[in-house]
Amino acid sequence: MSETSNLSAALAEAPMARRGIAFPVTLALVAVAGALVPGHIGSALLLTLLTQATIGAVLATSVGILIRQNGLVSFGHAAFFGGAAYIVALAAQSGIVSAEVVVVAAVLVPVVVAFAVAFVMLRVSGVAFSMLTLAVAEALHELMMRWRELANGEDGLPVRLPSTLFGLPIATFQRPETMFVVCWIVLMALIAVLWVLSRSHLGTLTLAIQDNEERARFIGYETLVPRAIVFALSAGIAAMGGVLFALYNGFVTPDVLHWSLSGEALVMAIIGGARTLWGPALGAVVFFFLRDAAGSYTEHWQALIGIVLITVTVALPMGLSGAIVLLASRIKGGRNG
Repeated sequence: MSETSNLSAALAEAPMARRGIAFPVTLALVAVAGALVPGHIGSALLLTLLTQATIGAVLATSVGILIRQNGLVSFGHAAFFGGAAYIVALAAQSGIVSAEVVVVAAVLVPVVVAFAVAFVMLRVSGVAFSMLTLAVAEALHELMMRWRELANGEDGLPVRLPSTLFGLPIATFQRPETMFVVCWIVLMALIAVLWVLSRSHLGTLTLAIQDNEERARFIGYETLVPRAIVFALSAGIAAMGGVLFALYNGFVTPDVLHWSLSGEALVMAIIGGARTLWGPALGAVVFFFLRDAAGSYTEHWQALIGIVLITVTVALPMGLSGAIVLLASRIKGGRNG
């Protein structure tokens, strides 16, 4: 009985606990510093790589929050990422609605779909859940590959947009020096939202459900809806990444739906550390720069990524971000001592 009382108390008091401002202040400083980066980098190639890494960081963050809050590993988040990209491309071609409505719909549609299917998919866990997400994503990938009349098959679709979007020249979303800032602001805003979630009743409840779902249900908490909300939020974040990808690249192919993209996002989250809010983003930056550096010397860059993944998994179970947090706490403890 004492365990259930402690759990109830933790759930009730969590939103009121630890009102520290260290994380949001640090995040704001990092956001400002990152936005100033393009002004100090003269290489267009480096800015392009940073922009791609930031878009990848958005996708990795979506995978990371699902691991952190629900304890679930998805092999199918490319479905939400690529689905949003295809919505932008297809809707922009029709010209029926404004580009702004298209962008918003490209995020909201995956959220609604994810929330609906969550009530089926979340009834399983572990490997079964991972395989189910993989099956759904691959089905969508195969559909876009074969449906030439709608999506032009494996040749893909161009993204035709008007001269302005949300009051900004469309070139803002196509040039690396400006698109990086857009992607960076989106990424920082998402991490801020996830920080608020982690301190909310919903965030604490999903962690409690992850720890012991039967106990949470016994106390009287609904366990499926909170996890479905997190799954839908995760899908929405992945969809934002897909929208940014479509705007920046100006072209969408079935590759954005392939399982390998979901796998890469998972690798980023593991390398960076999914148990911290910013770990997956860090992992994405490391992944993109490693891939670029290794690709300059060999076609088998996946082998190097695999070695890094194994090393991090064995030596740093909490990922790079977990190691950084641990090191920082030890330094702080040493100073206090």
